[in-house]
Amino acid sequence: MAGPLSSLKVLDFSTLLPGPFASMVLADLGADVVRVESPTRGDPVQVLPPQAGKVSAAHTTINRSKRSIAVDLKNEQGKEVIKKLINDFDIVLEQFRPGVMDRLGVGYEELSKINPKIIYCSITGYGQTGPYKDRAGHDINYLAMAGVASYTGRKGEGPTPFSLQVADIAGGSFHAVMGILAAVIHRQQTGEGQHIDVSMTDAAFSMHALTAPGFLYQGGNYEPDYESTLLNGGHYYDYYPTKDGRYISVGSLEPQFFAQFIQGAGIGDIVGNGNMDEQKEKIKEVFRSKTFAEWNEIFIKMDACVEPVLKLSEVCEHPHMKAREMLTEVPNNDGGTFTQIASAFKFSESKPSYRFAGVPAGTHTNEVLSEMGFSEENIEQLRTNKTIK
Repeated sequence: MAGPLSSLKVLDFSTLLPGPFASMVLADLGADVVRVESPTRGDPVQVLPPQAGKVSAAHTTINRSKRSIAVDLKNEQGKEVIKKLINDFDIVLEQFRPGVMDRLGVGYEELSKINPKIIYCSITGYGQTGPYKDRAGHDINYLAMAGVASYTGRKGEGPTPFSLQVADIAGGSFHAVMGILAAVIHRQQTGEGQHIDVSMTDAAFSMHALTAPGFLYQGGNYEPDYESTLLNGGHYYDYYPTKDGRYISVGSLEPQFFAQFIQGAGIGDIVGNGNMDEQKEKIKEVFRSKTFAEWNEIFIKMDACVEPVLKLSEVCEHPHMKAREMLTEVPNNDGGTFTQIASAFKFSESKPSYRFAGVPAGTHTNEVLSEMGFSEENIEQLRTNKTIK
């Protein structure tokens, strides 16, 4: 069954994580995604350890189901190749600093003259405007600039690095997908394409959904700090170490769940006795009295919003994740398959699909150009002068 986005064609110029993760989501949902890669400068993700054949394991996942062409955009003939392709595509996704695509001759203004219906999405760290627009950065910098890191951490220790790239994926990738699909609906209604400016810093800033409203309402008089809010360790909502050095998560906010938590942990005499810091220290002592397995045995029987902090190996084997089919087998280039994390979308009428694992740059150059009307002679000439690979 065709995916819900099977009518869309995406030309993806992005590298690293935010753009490729966004186009992976679109490809999983059926879009025909063609990556435009450099013949000389490889995507750094392709060599990220460990390797899975000619590319990295990470590359095989975030670039699955995408065909790849290698075109030199600094070559005049390379620009002409893109301009010929653009009429057959709905969406362009790019992740260069502002102005780079314009200088290469394939920016929004240029391509929209050829295809006025094109939806052109640019993902950057700080956006297309503003004094920081040309500044380099990574996920950790965007979270810092957006204020997220200012109260994510421990008192006396400071900010804690996230294990996931929150600004890159939640900020860049998912906001790009949402913006693209909104623009598709706009185009259906008006026939107009448009340029989408996604700033990962803007997106991270917009996610202060429960803290910023109070801060702004009070005229900025309340500044959230480490372990000072209901949801950052300033309440019982926290991770607690066990006797054997593992951790248990406690999210028992509502009264009915909190009552279960108190009962399961046996801490009725501790709660309400002393200030919050003192109470939490006593709760830590209680959790250190039993092993990870012992606490799991207690709370698995209760509806308390208390769950174990699982290792990745344990998540993959967990019966709930298996029931949700969150691992899938994706065909590789050797006739076998790679086990990969599946799409989180569950549709009643159409399922995400995984056609093949991510491939080396230029794997589909001949195929895609042939579909666009390039003759064998044209393709060979472009390869001879190193316009394509």
